[in-house]
Amino acid sequence: MRLFSLLSAITLAVLARAQVGPGVVTGNTAVHDPTMCKDSTGKYFVFSTAPGIEIRTSTDRTAWTLVGTVWPNGAPWTDQYTGTSNGNLWAPDCTVIGNTFYVYLSFFPPSISTYPPSSQLYYAASSFGSQNSAIFFAKSTTGMPGSWTNQGLVTSTSPGASYNAIDPNLYIEGSNWYLALGSFWTGIKLETLGSSTGKPTSNSVTSLAQRTANSGAIEASVIYKQGSFYYLFTSWDNCCQGTSSTYNIRVGRASAVAGPYVDKSGVALTNGGGTLVLGSHGNIIGPGGQDVMDDNDGPILVYHYYTSAGSFLGINRLDFSSGWPAVV
Repeated sequence: MRLFSLLSAITLAVLARAQVGPGVVTGNTAVHDPTMCKDSTGKYFVFSTAPGIEIRTSTDRTAWTLVGTVWPNGAPWTDQYTGTSNGNLWAPDCTVIGNTFYVYLSFFPPSISTYPPSSQLYYAASSFGSQNSAIFFAKSTTGMPGSWTNQGLVTSTSPGASYNAIDPNLYIEGSNWYLALGSFWTGIKLETLGSSTGKPTSNSVTSLAQRTANSGAIEASVIYKQGSFYYLFTSWDNCCQGTSSTYNIRVGRASAVAGPYVDKSGVALTNGGGTLVLGSHGNIIGPGGQDVMDDNDGPILVYHYYTSAGSFLGINRLDFSSGWPAVV
């Protein structure tokens, strides 16, 4: 009886952890593919998929206000990839370096004082099922609408390529800049960037993760370092179908930024491995399109999820005490 009670308690604890909700957020939180960063004053920014890329701000990481878009007058240089005028720009990735926002980046360098004040945003232009895709980036010193300057094309793919140039994630370690990217086809890739240009230094790419199941449905990569390990977060399965979405967040880890990454069972991510971090539960459907950032209270997982009312912002802390990330 005591053993049964102990097993029941363990089961309930596991179920409780699996049923963690999407944090407490209020205000305008109807986002898709969110990325979060924080400026030098402590103001939080969430950028998300939309025509022009939507911008939301918060002073407490709880109450969010939609303040406008990165490109209030449109981004005509992306039209050839979206196939329409002022189409949706996908999966932005933001990092603040000093006082500058870089959109395509989500890692905060340990020695940000060595960089000029700036913020960068990397983002993708494409259409569903197409490899006519491109990644761009932009800079701003305030992060607000109308303050951004277009830094141009970073990388692109065309039909017949082995991978797809969407879902950028910038990772910086010291003077080394890396861009993780990719969706479906042969999966997640890594490119080396020049720290002075924010653009690739060569045409070579390294494979980080790949699936064959569900037509190779893996995307939305994020690299995050905790302790001596690099963690690669990805979204598996099908996004963007409302409450029929099957998105879920997976992870693997490696001792080097370029891998090889393996999951908790030791399966290589290039061979379909991936440990579940967060999946559908209760009325929280299809969590994914994630970002990971550091804050004063530790690592933060940012993602979208679906209910019958639409797509919404989820924010949770991550606990790495076991060596693997758990949502809390």
